[in-house]
This record gives sequence, structure tokens and C-alpha cells, in this order.
Amino acid sequence: MTEYDAIVYDLDGTLVRLDVDWGTVAERCAAVLRARGHDVSGADIWEMREVAAANGLLDRVDEAIAEFERDGARSARRLALADELPHSVPVGVCSLNCEAACRIALELHGIDGHVDAVVGRDSHETVKPDPEPLVHAAELLGAEPSSTLFVGDSDSDREAAAAAGLDFQWVEDRV
Repeated sequence: MTEYDAIVYDLDGTLVRLDVDWGTVAERCAAVLRARGHDVSGADIWEMREVAAANGLLDRVDEAIAEFERDGARSARRLALADELPHSVPVGVCSLNCEAACRIALELHGIDGHVDAVVGRDSHETVKPDPEPLVHAAELLGAEPSSTLFVGDSDSDREAAAAAGLDFQWVEDRV
């Protein structure tokens, strides 16, 4: 890890596992949209967010998601990769989860003192796989994207890292 000036982690599935029933979250999001006349049959949460954004309902849908995330963060399970912290370089988190849920989970497991920056879904104008949240995280850590490692657990994490110019490592390769 010494070849990097900073390390950024995804949160859920990487450092912790949020205790969230994503099916129930999708049902709540769908209910918000259906109540306003939108058919979202077969849409996943991220597709529902797009419908919500296009119709001025993103704040309502995101708050419904965030409620579940914050609750799930309070009983999140610490994952093995968290035991690698602290590092000798600045560490950040860049997550699709809301920032508050990230902070709750990090604090729950005593990881918050080892994390210098948190970029959640609501901390930036765009979300992964858009590269900008990762670029923002690197900037907050005082590092160039080209000297920053991103550790994640999904294809969207890998895509975001590539688009942002960060090296990427799968969480499975770290544990």
C-alpha cells in the first residue's frame, strides 16, 4: 500500500455490511413513485432514482432509502478488511450509501478515527459509477487520482475507478 498517496474504500460489502433489506427499500421507493402516478414495475432502486430525478421526486426517494440505510448502519457487521486500518496514508470512503449511514457504521465499529473523508450518495451531485465522487474523495484526501487506490466490491466500483483514473482493487483480493 505504500505506493499510493491515499486509499479510498467503498463501504457496504467492503469495510462493513449494512443490515438492510434492499427488497423492502425497493418496495418503499416504488410506493413513493406509484403514489405520484409513476409505473416503476420491474425497476430496481437505481432506476427508480432516475425516474424520481426526472420528476422532481429524488429528495423523497433518497430520504426513503437513507432511512433504511441509517437504521441498517446501526447494526452493520464489521468485515475483515476493516482490520487493515489504520494506514500510513490518508483514507477515505466513497459510497452509494448516504453519508450519515457511512458515518454511523464507521463510528459503530471504531473505524471513523481512521477515515479522513467520507463521500456518500448525498455528498456529491453525482453517484458512482460516475467518476466525480471518487475524484472528489481523492481531492479531500489531498491526493491525485493517479496516486490513489480504490478498493470496492462491485462492477460499478471498478468502472468508477477506471473513469476517475484511480487504480482499483477488488475487496476479495484484499482479504
